[in-house]
Amino acid sequence: MPDTGPPAAGQIDVAVLDDDLDFRNFIEDFLRDEGQYAVRMFAHPDDLLASAEQRKPDIVLLDMKMGDFSGDKVVEQLLGRWPELCVVIVTGYPSLEDMRATFKLRVFDYLAKPFSLAQLRQTLDNAREKYSLGRMPQDRLRERLGHRIKLLRVERDWSLKELATTTKLSVSQISSIERGANLPSIESLLAICRAFDRKPSEILASIDF
Repeated sequence: MPDTGPPAAGQIDVAVLDDDLDFRNFIEDFLRDEGQYAVRMFAHPDDLLASAEQRKPDIVLLDMKMGDFSGDKVVEQLLGRWPELCVVIVTGYPSLEDMRATFKLRVFDYLAKPFSLAQLRQTLDNAREKYSLGRMPQDRLRERLGHRIKLLRVERDWSLKELATTTKLSVSQISSIERGANLPSIESLLAICRAFDRKPSEILASIDF
């Protein structure tokens, strides 16, 4: 289907790849009725990959059994290009062996057809929570930057007080930044970067924002 344009603020961008038209229609109707999702539907892997290059989706629902197309190869391509992408596998031919192989590909979850709308809703809710989806860009930036700064501090085995002393910031400032409650000012970010011997561009690049 043609690209429907970028999602509205707060919406989650979902791409669905499945060669079954009835299933695509079923999923599209459900997601649109939910109201919080922007939906793109694809029957061919090449179309999904081309669209994702133009605008990376938040979640990909991907069928593993698509005639001539190998779902695991598509997963490898997607996660090779975007390692942090949330991929949910759907299949009408589930097996324990398939599930084990699928999770080795680092997918988020696995849904066996037929699944209930409650199961799909729960999986999407879990993905939204895990990947901090549907939030405003500034919210995601605060959370990811704060988490990255906390990891850098833990890697140094520093306490909040030790980082505060090194940066000449207060413990409460550092704590609020790490929790994602506040973005650091330019001056605070520079002080934190100096403490870790990192350039601001390195830290920003590492959070994949």
